[in-house]
Amino acid sequence: MEPILNKKSGVLEFGYKYMDVDKPNLFRNMYPYNEIPRLIFNQRIVPMNMPERLYITDTTFRDGQQARSPYTVEQIVHLYDLLHKLDNGSGIIHQSEFFLYSNKDKEAVTACLERGYEFPQITSWIRANKKDFQLVKDMNIKETGILVSCSDYHIFKKMKWTRNEAIENYLSVICAALEAGITPRCHFEDITRADFFGFVLPFAAKLMELSKESGIPIKIRACDTLGLGSYIPGVVLPRSVQQIMYGLMNYSHVPSEQLEWHGHNDFYNAVPNAVTAWMYGASAINTSLLGIGERTGNTPLEAMCIEYCQLKGNTGGLDLKVITEIAEYFENELNYEIPPRTPFVGRAFNATKAGIHADGLLKDEEIYNIFNTTDILGRPPIVVVDKVSGLAGITAWINTYYMLDDAHKIDKRDPRVEKIKQWVDAEYEGGRTTVIGDLELEHQVYLHMPELLTLRQSRSE
Repeated sequence: MEPILNKKSGVLEFGYKYMDVDKPNLFRNMYPYNEIPRLIFNQRIVPMNMPERLYITDTTFRDGQQARSPYTVEQIVHLYDLLHKLDNGSGIIHQSEFFLYSNKDKEAVTACLERGYEFPQITSWIRANKKDFQLVKDMNIKETGILVSCSDYHIFKKMKWTRNEAIENYLSVICAALEAGITPRCHFEDITRADFFGFVLPFAAKLMELSKESGIPIKIRACDTLGLGSYIPGVVLPRSVQQIMYGLMNYSHVPSEQLEWHGHNDFYNAVPNAVTAWMYGASAINTSLLGIGERTGNTPLEAMCIEYCQLKGNTGGLDLKVITEIAEYFENELNYEIPPRTPFVGRAFNATKAGIHADGLLKDEEIYNIFNTTDILGRPPIVVVDKVSGLAGITAWINTYYMLDDAHKIDKRDPRVEKIKQWVDAEYEGGRTTVIGDLELEHQVYLHMPELLTLRQSRSE
């Protein structure tokens, strides 16, 4: 292939060329199927190019509902309220996408639209056919996702099309959206198993031509459908997240604000891949609450809120304490069990058990707490008491559980702490294997330190 001058980078580069093929390209050198997928390297390094504005989009009511019992209309509206509260007028939680197929779907969309919130904006998701698109027109949705599967696994094996037929079918719906003044968001499904130079780039370039002609910013969502993408520098396409972002922006000329990443967690890479997509050009990252989604799930929305703060050095206006409200709603109202050690939302994500750690927590919580979880998330650090906690662990539990200030904190040398430890030791000497529960420890405090109960009661009043 002849090199071409890239006007954006100013250097000669090998370009791309659309190729219709008789047989699917399944990349068997890296996806043998009967073996673990292979990471192959070409050592190609592309420059970072993080956009000035970073956004988070939500698929809780679309992809998230494909992995659990469907939410009721009331539950959807309440979660949408919490997303709005978390966004706090910042516009960072930019959009949330919905199904439109059932009467319940439509009722939920209508109820959320009636809230009148600016953010998150409500968008929809459809397959690339005229019947589905009619649902978007009927609901007067301003932007819709359109499924445009781009790997030969889907084009040949699932749809039984050729690449030409796929392009023709996709463009018919995309053009209908443009004619109706609706923004198409094209979901490039399975991009990490697609022919990047033979299909993805030429198709994306065609969409950018249509976008320029219509004046409507066609968006592209790069979908890592099976979580096969890799953030490791130098990995070959189509697995390289860096090169996918670079290629779409520098070859197909997709602007950052029209580029979005959607990842799955099959290989534990959902969050690092999403951060990499941001750092190499994508303006938006698609997520779901608690990461609930197909198979191992999507990129967790709450994780990307924290990553946003790490990258930007501030919250951008997000109200991060709402993350705790969301977790409590899932557990208390939706009966969804969050694994206790799940970062930021699990009941024990900032809990320590080892006595030596608890001793450090006693001296200064900053030693063993990731950040000020009390002020930022409304979640003070906690100590789990078991047979290895010792005096320090029990004392730390008392001070954190009762939120004692410096004037009232208990010292681990307090003889009353020794009495509680003797009770704990007796429990494990008797054969106990589980941790000591909060209610049990409350009872011991009632027996030996009743003034703490009075102190907490006076605070609550």
